Amino acid sequence: MKGHFLTAILKVFVLVVLVNLLSDSSYLRFDLTEDSRFTLSKPSIEVAQKLENPIIIDILLGGNLPPEFAKLKSETVQLLESFTFHNKNITYNLVNPLEDDSQNQQTILDLQRIGLKPANITIEEGGKVSQELLFPWAMVNYDNQTVKVPLLKNKLGSTAEERINNSVQQLEHAFADAFTKLSIKDKKRIAVIRGNGELEDIYIADYLTSVREYYNLGVITLDSVQKDAEKVLDQLKNFDLALIAKPTQTFTDQEKYILDQFIVQGGKSIWLIDQVTMELDSIFSNQGSALAIPKELNLNDFFFKYGLRINPVLVNDLYFTQIVLASGEGNDSRYNPVPWYYHPMVFSKNDHPINANIEAVRYQFANAMELLENDYQKKILLQSSPLSKIEGTPKQIGLDILKNPPDRSTYTDGNQPLAVLIEGKFRSVYKNRVKPLRLKNSREEGPENKMIVIADGDLIKNQLQQGKPLELGYDKWTNSSYGNKEFLVNCTNYLLDDTGLISIRNKKVSIPLLDKEKIAQQKTKWQLLNVGLPVILTLFLGIMFNYYRKRKYSG
Repeated sequence: MKGHFLTAILKVFVLVVLVNLLSDSSYLRFDLTEDSRFTLSKPSIEVAQKLENPIIIDILLGGNLPPEFAKLKSETVQLLESFTFHNKNITYNLVNPLEDDSQNQQTILDLQRIGLKPANITIEEGGKVSQELLFPWAMVNYDNQTVKVPLLKNKLGSTAEERINNSVQQLEHAFADAFTKLSIKDKKRIAVIRGNGELEDIYIADYLTSVREYYNLGVITLDSVQKDAEKVLDQLKNFDLALIAKPTQTFTDQEKYILDQFIVQGGKSIWLIDQVTMELDSIFSNQGSALAIPKELNLNDFFFKYGLRINPVLVNDLYFTQIVLASGEGNDSRYNPVPWYYHPMVFSKNDHPINANIEAVRYQFANAMELLENDYQKKILLQSSPLSKIEGTPKQIGLDILKNPPDRSTYTDGNQPLAVLIEGKFRSVYKNRVKPLRLKNSREEGPENKMIVIADGDLIKNQLQQGKPLELGYDKWTNSSYGNKEFLVNCTNYLLDDTGLISIRNKKVSIPLLDKEKIAQQKTKWQLLNVGLPVILTLFLGIMFNYYRKRKYSG
């Protein structure tokens, strides 16, 4: 009997040793979540595996955290465990940057100086309200390079649950994006088009700074086409994407033909176009009123061939952003935010990788677009709200519209297209037409291609403060931030992304959170159950065991 017992113990011991040896040599993971949130996409795995040297990731969510941020921390750790499974060079640390109370103020200033924005969180628990300042960021360090990764994804009007869902949904893309920045060796090239009164570099500086992490930048000036068109086209062909940001001067047919041949031969393009001349500064400098007039850029036939018409109208939207009006003089000056119906606040439908999970985008004097039937595939990326209307031009626009509330019954032109993606095998705009130039190796049909057209040139324009560019999407007058930069960077990455990383943005994740009201109401009941039930079960099993022993051995 004793020998059998020792043999059984020995077998168990050997089995445990074998299991441990096997676990050291092989590691299996099973993702049983309904949304497969711990299963990385193929592009994410591929970009992570490109990094051959040690990658150290500092997660700035160490220490005691509010429940929602504790959940964000655990989801971040789980995701990085998945990345570590595919690349053993990846390690991570949990760091509490505000651990030393004596250095908190200096630490906060240092973190903000390098671009890490804190999150000021209001916590309500047990009837008490407190404020917490957190830095929901990760720092990815690789080969003397550091990339900042935002972990928190804020969206206007989001609940705590929606904010965590939004944040977790973008985690995989955020880290894969960081790995991409660190692994890029041969960058694609973006040409900033000049020569037709486009925005100056300082007004698109934040966008250019953001995309410089992925791409090389250059300038192509079209007004030299008349001197040497072939040379300009050859220079343009060295680029992968052309950015045309708010032109104000008419394009000649020769300039259009150069852009046409660039596009037909595979070049991507982003067009930010104003078909109406109207600026808020014009209203302020002309005693509160200015005339909005159509703008002639000579691009109507160009876009018509792609199945698009940008109409010389203005979108008036009850989903608006605010402007600030000054009142009083000198020390008595006051700045009051007021609604401005010609600056729509555009919410995404979250139905494409470009617009998935982005903050509301701010338009300024936007035009409406009309989609026309042809062979190209078109996708509306952004549109006005259902409560919007279009107003023809010329039209006098003044601050007097703020004196009376708008008549909601007139807002019947809702859902006007404001940004459109066009895809297909592009044909030359000048096919079966007299060519304005003779070019070598010109083509009338090209390969699969895509372009994006946005009916507002100011969507890419950043504000200035003391002559320096501010972050794109930030309005210094109202201290509000919008999703303009993220939207435009997504547009650029979608057009130039060959790895499929942008598709990760469509990943849907649902994180169930505890109901705080139920927790407060049922706290005592569950405490009693958690403490009392195990004791009762233990006593019951003890009584049953004694009863069984007495019956078995009583005879």
